[in-house]
Amino acid sequence: MKTIKVNIVTPNGPVSETEADMVIASTETGEIGILPGHIAMVAPLQIGALRLKKDNTTVNVAVHGGFIEVRPDVVTVLAQNAELATDIDIARAQRAAKRAEEQLQAKADKLDAQLVELDLKRAINRINVHNMK
Repeated sequence: MKTIKVNIVTPNGPVSETEADMVIASTETGEIGILPGHIAMVAPLQIGALRLKKDNTTVNVAVHGGFIEVRPDVVTVLAQNAELATDIDIARAQRAAKRAEEQLQAKADKLDAQLVELDLKRAINRINVHNMK
């Protein structure tokens, strides 16, 4: 089967450069599946899992915002933060989720609550992606 090249990049540098049969991403408008030869497009990403399917395996990546650029032969993910499921420190993610939940309960002002809510979403995403592996 034909494959598509996938590059995942953050401000801290490349996270993964691989090939996949199919890429599944959570965008602002919903989930999209990308196969080799897909039309060119750019979409904003949500906090969520990026799934890279190759043969009978799936590599899961926790992506925290950013953009996905699709060309017929290459998918580039420009993310604010991204972690492979195998690299996620689950204990740290659980501590971050617990801390964010506690801060939400003691919410001070609306802006702080929104920032803490994003922290919680990122932590939950990391936990979910870790559990997918």
